[in-house]
Amino acid sequence: VDLKASSRFCPCPSELMANERLRALEEVEKEIAMVLQCAGNIVLELSKDKHNASLLDRQLVQFQSSVNRVESELSGQIRYLTQVATGQPHEGSTYSSRKDCQMALNRAEYARVKLGELGRTCELMLEPQQQT
Repeated sequence: VDLKASSRFCPCPSELMANERLRALEEVEKEIAMVLQCAGNIVLELSKDKHNASLLDRQLVQFQSSVNRVESELSGQIRYLTQVATGQPHEGSTYSSRKDCQMALNRAEYARVKLGELGRTCELMLEPQQQT
């Protein structure tokens, strides 16, 4: 039984959560660009003979703020991935449930095949009795 095909019929919150995580990573990417821009502005300002202290302060605050947001979001993403990788329960994952479902479907299919074989064996054993 194709698990992907069977999942088309039920809403999948894990897909929504994955999309949200990807959007969050896109925001992290933008924040990293901001960090690099602030760092470049700070280096540029420091390379001047006369520094603009207020500009340096603003850029430093922006730099630190962006670094903190990046660190916080990436830490959250890493915690989530650690939970997924170690099999701990976590919000949005259906892997364990899907695996259990797939195993149950496999067992049901195996039982169906074995019952079919048993039925054919019984029919073969009953045929000689029915002919007499």
